[in-house]
Amino acid sequence: MEKPRLDLFRGTLDVLILKSLIWGPLHGYSITDFIRRQSDDVLLVEEGTLYPALWRLENKELVEAEWGLSENNRKAKFYRLTSAGRRRLKQEANNWETYVAAVAKVLSAPGLDSPQEPA
Repeated sequence: MEKPRLDLFRGTLDVLILKSLIWGPLHGYSITDFIRRQSDDVLLVEEGTLYPALWRLENKELVEAEWGLSENNRKAKFYRLTSAGRRRLKQEANNWETYVAAVAKVLSAPGLDSPQEPA
């Protein structure tokens, strides 16, 4: 069975990028590869979505960037989490855990398979 490809909710990409940088600096392709692998190929981040998000995070001083050489010896911009970025990641991870638990409660409500007609 083919895996679904899911669109990211607004704000989701930022927290996924911050999480991908928790272990150290990465360039754009490595960030998208991390997200794809960790989501079992369900979340695919396109370049046209990634780089505006990185620019936004850099402007908010949640990440810093510097030029370096990739593993292929190509010039690449590497992004690193700032201490403000680490704090934001912790806040957003807590928010997502609360959100996921709330949605799960709603979806697990009895009678989901046969909704009642409104009176």
